[in-house]
Amino acid sequence: MQGLVQAMQTQAHTQAALQAQMEAQAQVPVPQAQDHGGPSIMVRFNKMLPPSFKGESDPLLAES
Repeated sequence: MQGLVQAMQTQAHTQAALQAQMEAQAQVPVPQAQDHGGPSIMVRFNKMLPPSFKGESDPLLAES
């Protein structure tokens, strides 16, 4: 019985610590993406002319 009480106390302490951590993280602002004045990643990617998938069901055609 003593072990069960101790386990419940440990669980309550852990839960309180997690709750405090979640509340602290909620108050920290999320950093925004930085604009360095250059082209975006998608613009640079599209300039490389990547192949496009045409929806083939045959694995050999889809791979090519």
